[in-house]
Amino acid sequence: MDASSIITQVSRDEEQLNSFPPPDRGSQNGKKPKKSIFRTLFCCCVSGENDSGGAANGVCVSEDVPPYTHLPQPPGPQRHLLPSISHRDMHKKCMVIDLDETLVHSSFKPISNADFIVPVEIDGTIHQVYVLKRPFVDDFLQKMGELYECVLFTASLAKYADPVANLLDKWGVFRARLFRESCVFHRGNYVKDLSRLGRDLHKVVIMDNSPASYIFHPDNAVPVSSWFDDMSDSELMDLVPFLETLSKVDNVYSVLRNCNNPLNSQTPPQQQQGSQVLPQITQGPMTQVQQSLPPLISQQQQQQQQQPQEQQQQQQQYQKDYEETKDGPS
Repeated sequence: MDASSIITQVSRDEEQLNSFPPPDRGSQNGKKPKKSIFRTLFCCCVSGENDSGGAANGVCVSEDVPPYTHLPQPPGPQRHLLPSISHRDMHKKCMVIDLDETLVHSSFKPISNADFIVPVEIDGTIHQVYVLKRPFVDDFLQKMGELYECVLFTASLAKYADPVANLLDKWGVFRARLFRESCVFHRGNYVKDLSRLGRDLHKVVIMDNSPASYIFHPDNAVPVSSWFDDMSDSELMDLVPFLETLSKVDNVYSVLRNCNNPLNSQTPPQQQQGSQVLPQITQGPMTQVQQSLPPLISQQQQQQQQQPQEQQQQQQQYQKDYEETKDGPS
C-alpha cells in the first residue's frame, strides 16, 4: 500500500459535503478499490463499512465511576442511542461533541510535538497514530462538563476513537461515546441523527466542524472551524461564553435557529434576535458574554455568506430528502 493511499484528510481550504459512492460499490473495472486507512478510521464522508473494532453498537457509556462499559445491541425495535439521563445531569442540556478536527487532529505521519501516540491494529498490522490536541481543549472540556451532559459522537471507528478519548478525557466529562455505527449513512456521508439520542431536541446542542454531520438538525448546531495544527487557535475558549449562556436558555432553537442556520429560506423580521436573546438573561453590567457574543455570531454569519451556493443547494436537498423520509410512509 503506497503512502498516498494511507492518509485522507479533510481539506484545509473547504468544509466538505461530499458525495462518495454508496456502500460496497466497486470500481467500473470490477476491481475492489484500495482502502485508505486514514479514511477508514477518521473520515465522516466515506463508504459505509461496518468494521467497528470496538463497541458492538458504537456506544460506550460512562457511569459515575470508570471504566467504560460497552452496551450490547438491543433486540427488537430501534432503541435510543443514549441511556436514561443520570440524576446529576437531570437539569442540564445535552451537548454532542465531535472529535477529529474539532477537539484533536490525528495523522499517521510522525508529528514531533504529538500529545498522544495511539497504536491501532489494522489488518493485522499495528499503526502509530499521532494525535495533536487543539489549544485549550482541556479547559474547554472541563467547563462543558460542568454545564452540559456531554456526549462524544464521532464518525471514526471505536478502535481509534476510544483510546484517544481515554487519553483526552481525564475527568470523565463524556457521559457516553458514540462511534461510526451510531451514525446514519446518507448520500455518502455519516450523519449524526440527534433524534435517535433519546433527548429533547429543544435541549440538544451539537458542536462539529463538518456541516454534513448535522445536516438533519442544523438548528441544533454550533459550527466550529476545522483545526489541524495552528497552535495560536483560540476558538474553543472563544466559544465558552456563548455556550455558557446558551446552557441557561429554555430552548436552544430560540437562539441557534436565527444565529447559524443557512437552510432558512426566509429571514425572520427580528434577524438579529439571536445576538440579543443571550445577553438579556445575563444580570448586571456589560459582561464578557455580551462583549464576545456579537463577534461570534457575526463571524458565523460571514462564514455562511461565503459558503458556496452549490453547497447550500446540496444541504437543502439533503434536508428535503430527510423530511420526505420522515413524513412519508414507513
